[in-house]
Amino acid sequence: MTIQWFPGHMAKARREVTEKLKLVDFVMELVDARAPESSQNPMLQEILQEKTKMMVLMKKDLADPETTNAWIEYYKAQGMEAIAIEANRKQDVQKVIQLAKQLGQKKQDKLKAKGIRPRPSRAMIIGIPNVGKSTLINRLANKKMAQVGDKPGVTKKQQWIKVKKEFELLDTPGILWPKFEDEEVGYRLASIGTIKDQILPKEDVAAYILNYLESDYPHLLEERYGFSSYDDIMEAFETIGRKRGCLESGGHVNFEKVADVIIQDLRSSKLGLVSFEKPE
Repeated sequence: MTIQWFPGHMAKARREVTEKLKLVDFVMELVDARAPESSQNPMLQEILQEKTKMMVLMKKDLADPETTNAWIEYYKAQGMEAIAIEANRKQDVQKVIQLAKQLGQKKQDKLKAKGIRPRPSRAMIIGIPNVGKSTLINRLANKKMAQVGDKPGVTKKQQWIKVKKEFELLDTPGILWPKFEDEEVGYRLASIGTIKDQILPKEDVAAYILNYLESDYPHLLEERYGFSSYDDIMEAFETIGRKRGCLESGGHVNFEKVADVIIQDLRSSKLGLVSFEKPE
């Protein structure tokens, strides 16, 4: 199955990112700590090419910390700066600023060497929709600069934002790529709420979550739903539905309601801290 989703404004955003790349010293790429590779845009990697990049793993408070640390080491081994943050923690936001200053300093040193008056460092911030970009920007600027929403694709245009006197940040719309060739990438992103819930059937997404937990986090299934394995996915839905009161007339389990419960339990971390992929 190929999952396709490519709104027109994202095609325009890609062109604008390509044009503005030459104006910045480095790129700050935001990914979801629960699925850092799946939440990268391969189309953008082609555009960025050799540009200096800083990886920011967002929503670390929802991810498995051991796996997140493994990803940080993985990206550093690839020659990239990497940091994991929770955007509402001031200490984490300050760490982003300090790391960005270090990356921008290289450009300033080159300008000084040429006798050119240094200017504030410039960074482009990129990321796919609903990764937490607007929230981080508002924290960096210490005011409400970017529109924030819990639905993917809130930011629709580029804007420059000054971060104290430290550096200037070029915001860009969240850009998804034209289609997911790998079905599993689509299910990972649907599970964590990165793509709109209408793209994939909710019951399929919930089934993917349960199957993944059974394989990699059976203890979390046991703690939340009272079982760590199952022979049939429908039986698992039935058990959760009766336990959580997802019933309709006649005492039958409403599978759509069960799917909602599973998905929300995951996204609110009631299921525990889960990462959907690990570094190779």
